Amino acid sequence: MYNLLIAFAAGVVVTVAVRLAGLSWLAGIVPGVLVFVAAYFLLAKRVADKLKALVTSAQKELEKLQPSSPPRDREARLAKAVKTLEQGLQYDKWQIMVAPQVHGQIGQLHYMVKDFAAAEPHLLKASNRDAMAQAMLGALYYQRKDYARMTEQFERAVKAGKKEGIVWAVYAWCLQRMKEREKALAVLGRAVAANPSDDKLKAALNALQNDKRMKMQGWGHLWYGFHLEAPPQDFGGGRRVQFQRR
Repeated sequence: MYNLLIAFAAGVVVTVAVRLAGLSWLAGIVPGVLVFVAAYFLLAKRVADKLKALVTSAQKELEKLQPSSPPRDREARLAKAVKTLEQGLQYDKWQIMVAPQVHGQIGQLHYMVKDFAAAEPHLLKASNRDAMAQAMLGALYYQRKDYARMTEQFERAVKAGKKEGIVWAVYAWCLQRMKEREKALAVLGRAVAANPSDDKLKAALNALQNDKRMKMQGWGHLWYGFHLEAPPQDFGGGRRVQFQRR
């Protein structure tokens, strides 16, 4: 919000300066608007760069995690990564929509390490445009058998991530496991229509059409990160914890 006010003030100053120079108000509006737009862009980019640096720092901390790491070491690195991301909340007063973005990242991080209790409040605060955060919340409700809220969240997820095949696939997988085959088929039909070149979605749709179970292994780490199905023992021995950048 501060960035918007600063940019607006800069635009007003330029407009008034032009008027005081003897020109009309109309003559001052154009340069005022240009200054407003340029100032806001630069200020917003400054915040975005700071957030990107925090995400990169947190990711590097997470990349050090290994399945063989002692629990205490894993907890310490996770806590450090979360604290790093939480620093981004200080920019919420400066830039619109920063807090939902940061909460979405933190929520996904907690979810991926199976700390669902810690993940939920952050996922609830995530932006509706954060498809992965909305999908993880949908998966959480599925595990609780709260199917009405599950459907609501997955609909938000596919609306935000029409081009993210994994979001559609997880939604359909949950419906299939609920024995809602027709609904799962409808979801995958919408998914393929939105992503006509996605072979994995086409394969999933074909499986359902032939009364077979969907095979999700093709989505790899993204799929297993939802913790709806255990990965095979030989899957990615050195798997790193990852989360989406926005």
